[in-house]
Amino acid sequence: MNRAWYETFFEGLAVELWRKAVPLEQTQLECDFLEREFGLRPGARVLDVPCGNGRHAVELATRGYHVTGVDVSGEQIREARARAVPAAGSLEWRQGEMRDLPWSAEFDGGFCFGNSFGYLDPPGTRSFLHAMARALKSGARFAMDTGIAAECILPRFRERESAQVEDIHFAELNRYLVGESCIETAYTFTRGRESVTRTGLQWVFTTREIGDLLRSAGLEVVARYGGVDHTPFAVGHPVLVLVAEKVA
Repeated sequence: MNRAWYETFFEGLAVELWRKAVPLEQTQLECDFLEREFGLRPGARVLDVPCGNGRHAVELATRGYHVTGVDVSGEQIREARARAVPAAGSLEWRQGEMRDLPWSAEFDGGFCFGNSFGYLDPPGTRSFLHAMARALKSGARFAMDTGIAAECILPRFRERESAQVEDIHFAELNRYLVGESCIETAYTFTRGRESVTRTGLQWVFTTREIGDLLRSAGLEVVARYGGVDHTPFAVGHPVLVLVAEKVA
């Protein structure tokens, strides 16, 4: 089991598929949600971890905020840096792991979107949340989304799934590791004669366990939704969107 799988996963076809899979309208809706939940004022500083190719960070910067994006993938950071946008705010990119957040009480909000919560094992997830909480100002909010919360994934777990995203075919072979509470997935990306298979891990936490991890970092849960449309969360929803606040 390679617990640092994410260090080399996000390259080539995997990055291209993710870029094609999410329409601009979805990114805008997610940023609308963050603005409302964080109560952002013009010039606010926001931390995006992991930022991927910067889709949220760029959108938020066009709305007048100062956004810092952190991602371990060199390819994703290079793409983010290359995006030329008429931003009213500012953008800063940092290549580094999710736990490598050197700031202290500097941000008015922070988030972990893109279903990336759970990439780290339980000790790593705890370290990430402590680093995120340390980077936030007192009273600032943290938001995350995940489709791998136990109440989301277990009622609809499938060993095999597939999809076609424009010219890329995407197939998953999933194995639930009971002793680890972890899903090991072999992802195969195919376009024409080009095909690549990579293995990823995502740790499964119950909503209570997520709340406990947040609380241990000084973040108190204030809301749980079944989407950025503020639908109340319930068992079987495909995504959990959670908001927490840094306590004094």
